[in-house]
Amino acid sequence: MAKAELAHETDFDGWRKAARAFRLAGVEPAAARFGVEGAARTGSLFDTAHPRESGDPVLSRGKVSGIEDGGISPDGSAPTELGPRFRGDERKEKEQQFPVPKAFVDLAQEVILHRSADRFDLMYRLLWRLRDEPDLIKVVSDRDVADAMERAKNVSRASHKMKAFVRFRAVQDEGGEAFVAWFEPAHRVLEKTAGFFVRRFTTMRWSILTPDGSCLWDGETLDFGPPASAVDAPREDEIEEFWKTYYASTFNPARLKVRTMQGEMPRRYWKNLPEASLIQDLVAGAHGRADGMVSSQPSEPNARLAKAIARSVRDGSYEEGFVATSLEELGHGAQACRRCPLYRDATQAVCGEGSKTARLMIVGEQPGDQEDLAGRPFVGPAGQVLDAALEEAGIDRAGLYVTNAVKHFKHEPRGKRRLHRTPATGEVSACRWWLDQERRLVRPGVTLALGGTAALGVLNRKIAVTQERGRRLPLADGSLAMITVHPSYLLRIPDPDARLREHAAFIRDLKAVRDLL
Repeated sequence: MAKAELAHETDFDGWRKAARAFRLAGVEPAAARFGVEGAARTGSLFDTAHPRESGDPVLSRGKVSGIEDGGISPDGSAPTELGPRFRGDERKEKEQQFPVPKAFVDLAQEVILHRSADRFDLMYRLLWRLRDEPDLIKVVSDRDVADAMERAKNVSRASHKMKAFVRFRAVQDEGGEAFVAWFEPAHRVLEKTAGFFVRRFTTMRWSILTPDGSCLWDGETLDFGPPASAVDAPREDEIEEFWKTYYASTFNPARLKVRTMQGEMPRRYWKNLPEASLIQDLVAGAHGRADGMVSSQPSEPNARLAKAIARSVRDGSYEEGFVATSLEELGHGAQACRRCPLYRDATQAVCGEGSKTARLMIVGEQPGDQEDLAGRPFVGPAGQVLDAALEEAGIDRAGLYVTNAVKHFKHEPRGKRRLHRTPATGEVSACRWWLDQERRLVRPGVTLALGGTAALGVLNRKIAVTQERGRRLPLADGSLAMITVHPSYLLRIPDPDARLREHAAFIRDLKAVRDLL
């Protein structure tokens, strides 16, 4: 029987050295025993004698007389060969030499943190089998591999729980304020997890005390120390009651799932959590509180507040006090507009486009289906009519600025189609803020409104297009406005002769505008 004594419970380097020596000596797993100095050793239940009381070879802290040292490297780029080469005896060479994959070393470094007494034996059993089964670690259905992976998973879970459930309490020492926490991890994960707290609380001085060991961060250096007990840590601090009040106020009885909560927050950790004292009462009263929430009548909103909010949404800019300094900035701002509900069903806000110093601005009603998708004004059927009419009237569209009184497409679905709906007066008024900013930035000498909705946006009053059509209307900034029909009106006239007459009248209006430029 070969036995090894390790320096401490997580002495991976010591185990690796001992396992290497055992493997080179041909010690089978059933004959290998690993123990920890100063603790009850691990191994077989039938092993009753202490190593130093028997005549078996003993490996103290990774060393044993009569066994040649080999090598197990954690570097996966070039697997380490265990043992020296022997000439002439292939069987002995196979016994003494085989690669150790990095995956095994990584797995073993996790498994050694597990609290199970036979973890060293499990790791050595895997190491022994790797000689004849070099891909063993990839066989997740193997009993030993599955066992090791499950233990590594438990260690990882214990590290996660430590990150979640460590609770620091403030103390005062000669250096000022510091923080101390007591925690009892399911496995020996203090050193594995300490780096998380260094990154999380870099500017604090803190200590974490556990039954396995302790760690201290002084703001610059992380040190590890001996095990501690719960009496070494403070039991409460002055902000604990605030934390418990916050925890109780965020507890939602309607969403309580006790099994899920206990799975994520196991009872073993409750004794060290300040909020755990509240859990039992909160859970007991959850059902009644949830029933009360369901049966209670919804509270009425404050009528004055609702009216004030509605007025602010209607009359305020998308950002209070916003004044655009360019058309590009204005276009970006319009995408965030919530001054009326039209934004909810539209693809995007469609602002104007064209010359930034245009002498003529043409204002339509609102984007149509194609304009809403393209994000540009007058690109649909009505836009094609307008382009042809401008060309016939001798007006270069490239020198114009074209926009709409309303920036979002108002429509109603009809099967797969989206049918146009005329904007309401309140929607036009809400969008006038954007039109006024466009006119302020472009500063056109003449603004041509196409239809009644556009005229309402430009003039801030309702007009009869047939009565005001073709007239020069002065605006507050000293420029002029003229009114004519919208190009879509020409598309809706069923009688060909009437369509020709209205088209000719539309061209005359455009020529009259041209003469004002």
